Amino acid sequence: MKTNRRNFFQTMGAGAAGFGLASTLPLASCAAPAESATADDDEQVLFIGDDIAIADTVYGKVKGFILRGITQFRGIPYGADTGGKNRFMPPQKPEPWEDIKPAVWWGNTAPQLMDGRYANAYSSFVDHWNYDDVSEDCLKLNVWTPALDANKRPVMVWLHGGGYTNGNGIEQDGYMGENLSRKGDIVFVSINHRLGPIGFSDLSGVGGEKYKDSGNVGALDMVAALEWVNENIANFGGDPGNVTIMGQSGGGAKVCTLAAMPAAKGLVHKAVPLSGSTTQAQDQAYSQKLGEYVLKEAGLKPSEIDKLQELPWKEYILIANKASQRMSEEGGRGMVRVGFAPVADGVNIPKGTFYSEASGLSSDVPMLICTTFHEWGMARTMPEMEKITAEQAKEMLKKRAGFRGGLGDKAPEVYDAYAKVFPDAKPIEIMTLVASNRKGAVETATAKSNQEAPVYMAWFGWEPPLFDNRMRAFHCLDICFWFYNTDLMLTHTGGGVRPRKLSEKMSDALLSFMRTGDPNCNTMPTWPQFTVENGEVMILNDVCEVKNDPDREGREML
Repeated sequence: MKTNRRNFFQTMGAGAAGFGLASTLPLASCAAPAESATADDDEQVLFIGDDIAIADTVYGKVKGFILRGITQFRGIPYGADTGGKNRFMPPQKPEPWEDIKPAVWWGNTAPQLMDGRYANAYSSFVDHWNYDDVSEDCLKLNVWTPALDANKRPVMVWLHGGGYTNGNGIEQDGYMGENLSRKGDIVFVSINHRLGPIGFSDLSGVGGEKYKDSGNVGALDMVAALEWVNENIANFGGDPGNVTIMGQSGGGAKVCTLAAMPAAKGLVHKAVPLSGSTTQAQDQAYSQKLGEYVLKEAGLKPSEIDKLQELPWKEYILIANKASQRMSEEGGRGMVRVGFAPVADGVNIPKGTFYSEASGLSSDVPMLICTTFHEWGMARTMPEMEKITAEQAKEMLKKRAGFRGGLGDKAPEVYDAYAKVFPDAKPIEIMTLVASNRKGAVETATAKSNQEAPVYMAWFGWEPPLFDNRMRAFHCLDICFWFYNTDLMLTHTGGGVRPRKLSEKMSDALLSFMRTGDPNCNTMPTWPQFTVENGEVMILNDVCEVKNDPDREGREML
């Protein structure tokens, strides 16, 4: 099927991400030029039919559709149903199929508690989450590609946020890969995988050899998705030898974990963790103890452990969550936000600090790390917070700093150190900067810099003109800038030319990094590698500039 490909940015109004771009804006100088022609608003933009968008996989043929010149496939299986006897087990291969499988709708969301997901009206408005059926048959992925040909395009694999507990590959509209695929001539893949207690219940201490991998099956799902990419992406116009993994929040930690997994060796070539990173996995003594609590909460003996595979998934999650809470109350290391997370079992995931060997695993994988100024903003719907004093902010920080505990008597000292770096910031902004500190991200960069491949750091400070300017550079905001989707995430950016200009630069840098392992391109200032000595970081804002570790003094006090 031959279609008339053009500059589709002109075919849509400004209400869709990137589609409102004026034709005078140049294509990314760091990206391959896209084919373009004069667009007609009345021309057909969606194509679907018997002989359109058909691709081979090792399991059978799939059929998608073409939208605005980008071929899309939704919900392609990369693994078998994980329910029943496959629960707590490593992912199995999907059963091959003979007919052409329709791949035109998203795969199931992994099991998670959906109760009250849309209860907060403002959060629902801002993020307008996308959720479909929830099922253990969730090992599915989505593909956006400019063409089904033999070109070897760089491949992006997106790992969604939500900690290790919530989310899916298309949770926000900003996760969509169409615009970046078109702009950069790249193949974009997003995946779903097992989460929470279904994906990370370590039953190895009570279930023996059969359950030896149970604490890491959610991470092994991600490896299975990368194996699918390695085996199949050439049929979708992609290069299996140039795969970038990128994730945000919990997805950023997933990026770091995958880069440290022996099973992912050779499947990952660049890594981009956003607003979430890690240098180690869960201690197995803790995770196995939690597994004991799960069995006890379910009222089962070790010999009856297989009955956990028979419970409805929601019932099991509720039991596991109660077990985690009880363990915390009885003095265990609760770690509420990561109670069920990847485990350092020494086989699937190494013990100790990731990237500790100079020539070890992923030593040849460049990394680009980004966080936002105000990850844990707290004043979006609380105008009274705008008027707090410095003393009030210091008192609040004594008791609580974001998701961490309070800073105690250190709070005034830390606050003052950040206030030196941001002398014009309000107390609410200083408090949020402290709570959103870069300590974990810099630790990850420092660990990775022990290896040969370069590390680059960014700090995103752009603030949207929404909610009377109280949103600030919040957690998740930067995603749509990297993916050229600022006009698609209007409730994050407000839309228009101002966020679009920064998105042009950031997506240029990302595309350059995908191709070369270096984010430098001619729409951005020179971006130096991170060094422990200087702490070089690119500040991403209306004006982008490099700073040398501007928050070091405050961060080192934490």
